[in-house]
Amino acid sequence: MTNKRLYHIGFGQDDLGASPPQIALLSGDRDRTHLIAQNYLQDVRLLSENRGLDSYLGYLPNHRPILSATSGMGAPSLSIVVNELVQVGIRQIIRIGTCGSIQPYVPVGSIVISSAALCRQGAANDIAPVEYPAAADPFLTVALVKASQELGFEHYLGITASVDTFYEGQERANSANPDLMRSLRGITEEYRRLNILNYEMECGTLFKMAGVYKFAAAAVCGVVAQRTVDEKVVLEQKEVAVGNAIATAIHAITNYFPSL
Repeated sequence: MTNKRLYHIGFGQDDLGASPPQIALLSGDRDRTHLIAQNYLQDVRLLSENRGLDSYLGYLPNHRPILSATSGMGAPSLSIVVNELVQVGIRQIIRIGTCGSIQPYVPVGSIVISSAALCRQGAANDIAPVEYPAAADPFLTVALVKASQELGFEHYLGITASVDTFYEGQERANSANPDLMRSLRGITEEYRRLNILNYEMECGTLFKMAGVYKFAAAAVCGVVAQRTVDEKVVLEQKEVAVGNAIATAIHAITNYFPSL
């Protein structure tokens, strides 16, 4: 039944109109979802505020329909939202997030476009085996790179470490748990030597779901921490980094995928 409203996202196919969108911009933060809808889309309509997983239907300047949706923090929440978005007809998803750099040449304020992920996530293991590749869609990824070049944004393309926890999993010892397990001590340096660019918490599961569910996925994240310097998030540059990530995704969709 097309009018079935799905339990977590709070809307169904019939809520998307006669020309439903096939592409979604997915943010962990509901405020970012709102920002995208209000500042980058036209004729915006709120679809749902269910469980903090806000979703908006809007249109690009070329009149293409698009969703701005919230995944929540972390891979388990994202896996629920993505499953239901695919059920209502979404076939391309671009994650727009934040991340921490682990390479000295990737500064705060820049953006990272993930070509693939080292996936250390429990949710992903329910989707596919550990060995299953977590790779971004090459066409969406190239479009993001071209867009960032044309907009003049400092950007880096490479592999992301996608992990389940913000503190222990990213080797942050300055927290309520300073006694990290031995398996996590030194892991950031190990990843640095493997030429991994950054830490984040969702795209590995997103990429594996894309492979299994047969949709296209990509990810672009604003760098808000430089882990070769400090564990802390640099809030002063977060707005610029996230704004550049959003603008990159919008430009890529508008100019390189005119007939999605």
